[in-house]
Amino acid sequence: MALSLHLGGRGELLVLLHGIGSRWQVWAPVLPRLEERFEVLVPTLAGASVPELADEVLRLAGDGPFHVAGSSMGGGVALELGRRGAARSVTAFSPIGFWGPASRRWCQASVTAARGCARALAPALPALSRTAAGRVALFGLFFGHPTRVDPEAGLADARHLADGPGFAVARAAFARHRFAGAEALAGIPVTIAWGTRDLILPAFQARRAERLLPSARHVRLPGCGHLPFADDPRTCADLIVQGPAER
Repeated sequence: MALSLHLGGRGELLVLLHGIGSRWQVWAPVLPRLEERFEVLVPTLAGASVPELADEVLRLAGDGPFHVAGSSMGGGVALELGRRGAARSVTAFSPIGFWGPASRRWCQASVTAARGCARALAPALPALSRTAAGRVALFGLFFGHPTRVDPEAGLADARHLADGPGFAVARAAFARHRFAGAEALAGIPVTIAWGTRDLILPAFQARRAERLLPSARHVRLPGCGHLPFADDPRTCADLIVQGPAER
């Protein structure tokens, strides 16, 4: 279910998909660049499994094909849409599904801990988000450069993480999700980008992605965290814009 959405720009349709516990505004740093090239649809989706989220995107955007970029769980959904033939191009930032059992459990535990902290610290969130040290404490798990996070945006992100619906359902669904479908993706431009300072899905999973999806373009993002858009918005936007030109 779409809780809210943003639509802007003009051109070929591009759909942007957030990760677990997040919201469409996580893409805000890259939207100005993307809307110069695409009509950009960015929904906030309630938590669900990857196949269920792919179904919801198709209800919102039509059967496609359209360009799609996703972050974390949204990256897994983007790859699923590519596997289904609904995508013209796929750009996935630190997508889920290239994990082993231990790294999958770490991901589940870390995002659960972040949600718990956001709830426990709710009264202090406004004050913490206004200071550089507070942003490091609140957002350091997700961003390579947490002090670059806009305080008001970070506060809203933390509140959504604390209260967003479907979190437990999506987290449980991680256990059933592993990447598959490399053959179906071989015919479209696919970019997999990974921040070198990703603490949620550590970058060793990028090497597994290279092995399992050799037809893709694989990019490392120096100094970037799990959510690289505030860390290096221009590079992230350029990767999405350049994706359709790869073939």
